[in-house]
Amino acid sequence: MTNYADVDTFDTFPKCLAENARRFPGDIAMREKEFGIWNHFTWADCLTEVRRLALGLAAIGVKRGDVVAILGKNRPEWLWSEYAAHAIGAMSMGVYQDSMNAEVAYLLTYTEVSVVMAEDEEQVDKLLEIADQVPSMRHIVYFDPRGMRKYSDPRLINAADLRAKGDDLAAAEPGRFDAEVALGKGTDVAILCTTSGTTSNPKLAMLESGRFLRHCRSYLRADPKSAGDNYVSMLPLPWIMEQVYAVAQPLICRNIVNFVEEPETMMADMREIGPHFVLLAPRMWEGIAAEVRSRMMDSTPFKQKMFDFGMKLGMKALDEGRRSWLADLLLFSALRDRIGFSFLKSAATGGAALGPDTFRFFLAMGVPLRQIYGQTELSGAYTVHQNGDIDFDSVGIPFDDTQIRIDNADANGVGEIVARTDGMFSGYYKSPETSVADLIDGDWLKTGDAGYIKPANQHLVVIDRMKDLATTALGVRFSPQFIENKLKFSPFIAEAVILGSERPYLSAIICIRFSIVSKWAEQRAIAFTNYTNLSAQEQVYELLRAEVEKVNATLPEPQRIRKFLLLYKELDADDGELTRTRKVRRGVINDKYGDIIAAVYGDRDMVPVDAVITFQDGTTTRVKTDLKVIQLLPAPEAALVAAE
Repeated sequence: MTNYADVDTFDTFPKCLAENARRFPGDIAMREKEFGIWNHFTWADCLTEVRRLALGLAAIGVKRGDVVAILGKNRPEWLWSEYAAHAIGAMSMGVYQDSMNAEVAYLLTYTEVSVVMAEDEEQVDKLLEIADQVPSMRHIVYFDPRGMRKYSDPRLINAADLRAKGDDLAAAEPGRFDAEVALGKGTDVAILCTTSGTTSNPKLAMLESGRFLRHCRSYLRADPKSAGDNYVSMLPLPWIMEQVYAVAQPLICRNIVNFVEEPETMMADMREIGPHFVLLAPRMWEGIAAEVRSRMMDSTPFKQKMFDFGMKLGMKALDEGRRSWLADLLLFSALRDRIGFSFLKSAATGGAALGPDTFRFFLAMGVPLRQIYGQTELSGAYTVHQNGDIDFDSVGIPFDDTQIRIDNADANGVGEIVARTDGMFSGYYKSPETSVADLIDGDWLKTGDAGYIKPANQHLVVIDRMKDLATTALGVRFSPQFIENKLKFSPFIAEAVILGSERPYLSAIICIRFSIVSKWAEQRAIAFTNYTNLSAQEQVYELLRAEVEKVNATLPEPQRIRKFLLLYKELDADDGELTRTRKVRRGVINDKYGDIIAAVYGDRDMVPVDAVITFQDGTTTRVKTDLKVIQLLPAPEAALVAAE
């Protein structure tokens, strides 16, 4: 049995941290790359940092039950701030660092935040711009002092000064930190975690430290990790699964959390570390697969043939339940090394569905990829694939602390997924009525997802959100997400939205993957100026037509895409079109692009657009273009009859 921490005894994050520092003071807990150099921090270093920050927060008036917000990129200081808040009985709330001002203001005002731990000048500027909307915000602590000399706002505190205040308090009350940590209980709410918010402002799930740690321990039994194993933290820390992988699990199993220098250096930094475990969002897996295929576009004809031959061997071996040593020798070993996956023991994807085609691509490559599934309210994932038991259509089997059932199932066994785990949340912050509405039979969570359990292997299959399952006007049922994932396996397609609910047939709005399509266009001497101009090129439409037709060939005839168009811009979370975890907000799409959708289902083959795009820095640009509607297949005969 792996030597995991006793989370029943050490039932809060600071207690686990203190125990690790006591037993393994010199072991590396974290690394961070800065100016090209990997700096490491031991468990003793981490405890020292947390003690200083925690007492500093106490010195400026943070009390038990207060909310401390954290805003910035993935850094050791992020984790130390969270542990420090918990040490003095405060709740932590992570805020996505790319959130727009209105989103940040909403969260800080709703939770009546007293202190925000901010990374740098960029985040400080954001907070000062909304400060008048957040009267509860007394202090803004910043860690990176670069560019901060010109600021004189009394709410600003340099983290170095906060640490000094902590040192003063430690000198005045030597036992204060240990006493505060001892006061913490596993039943205390430690984390306020934002839900995905696909339809409205996010809710805040209240997560108790004891339940959260116990559920993370059950995850480790399903997907074991060991002391010294490397994990690279790349997904936003406010997301529930990064809280599991980077914040909680390392306290239990003592694996090393590594922080890359910048998002742009992610792949190079990951290759230097050679992680044993990775957790990437579906869009990142799709992006890596697209980049691999894109690079093959630039290679010689011989290398392209070798790639195709190796993939064919790998896919054949995968279908036969084995690995191809020849494909590994010719292609996959070098490919895994190139992207930093040589030492992987386990790789996971979650947050949204990953298409089976992308899943198969990585498994054939020898990447031990597993689907996970869960909700913020249940402390994250609670199903995973096991070694030797991979089912491309499923999300695996439940952890040993999890129960799953299907409610209101139809004749095919498809119904709403309902689940409970040891990590059950204790309600939504300031919203008891919503909490009760999402629970059934006391402690079962209604997930809102449609799915079924395969009788043969007890794997859970997730089809789509219940509210997103759709039926055409002719009675054809379909899952938009399933078809969208098939489209996104193409290296040329970044996002897709399938239309057709209560319409006579299916259509698609497609966003090109600019980095790949632009390279494709340059190779063919196709002139373009920007995203909008490139997506309107005749050759690009023909390229995408071929990609959609490939997907159509794999779908039942009634579910095939009859028409599509290429959108003039990328879908963006800042515009409310996607959640921060890249889930499509279908209601927003239907409202925002209602005229375009109406034109797709009309007789028009061209849609004029005159729109203003607002960038993250507040600048705007006007877009005037024509979107071409491409008809791939005739409308179903029944629809034609109805139209007549």
